[in-house]
Amino acid sequence: MDIEAAKKLIVEQLEKKSKSKSKFYLKDFYAFLPDEKPRTVKNLVNDMVAQGILEYWSSGSTTMIGLKGTGKQAAAEDEA
Repeated sequence: MDIEAAKKLIVEQLEKKSKSKSKFYLKDFYAFLPDEKPRTVKNLVNDMVAQGILEYWSSGSTTMIGLKGTGKQAAAEDEA
C-alpha cells in the first residue's frame, strides 16, 4: 500500500472512531491496515508522530496513540 494512502486511511479511521474514544493501542492500528506487517504499521505510526499528525499518550504503564490535539487530556492542557 502507498504510504500516503495508508496515512490518510489511518486518519480517516481515527476521525470516524473519535466519537467513542480518542486514544488507541498500537494493535488497533494493525486492524486498520490488515494486509501490512505489524512492523510496517509501527514504523508508519512512528513517522506520523514525528510529523505531528499523531501523538503518544502514556499513563505510566500503558502507551496509547491518538490524533494530535484530541481527547480530554488535550482539552485540559489547553486550559492550563
